[in-house]
Amino acid sequence: MSKAYTGGCTCGAIRYEINAEPIMAGHCQCRDCQRMTGAGHASYIAFPADAVRLRGTPSFHAVKADSGNMASRGFCAKCGCYVIAKTSGMPSMVTITAGSLDDPRLFTPQLVVYASRANSWDKVDPALPSFAMMPSPAGMPEGVCAGNPVAGQKAAFPPAS
Repeated sequence: MSKAYTGGCTCGAIRYEINAEPIMAGHCQCRDCQRMTGAGHASYIAFPADAVRLRGTPSFHAVKADSGNMASRGFCAKCGCYVIAKTSGMPSMVTITAGSLDDPRLFTPQLVVYASRANSWDKVDPALPSFAMMPSPAGMPEGVCAGNPVAGQKAAFPPAS
């Protein structure tokens, strides 16, 4: 690891530092992410939860995901900025929003999920592997998650649907 991933919300009440390499990075075009971001998709980077050092307390909003797990998205209570997310299906992993990085150039997307729910006006890089839904671990592109389980989990991310 050459550099820590740092970032936070717009007002600075929530800050994070991550000293680990990402598990994966990509765009999600599901309706929940569209609603949460107010855009066509959300861009995320996933990290082992124990590598994330968080200062400040996000307010979480939880929704039931297609997998049946609870997806919780963390916002700053002061400025409303969407910063972090977690899922009950992978408690040892968290995602941060790419736009919350101090240096957003560190975000290198590897795939697009829930492309079946994309809006015609939301154009992402057509060279990225694209999946209609969330792929099973066996269906992940080569090099994404390297097929290894997230710390403390029995299966690779993302969990099989």
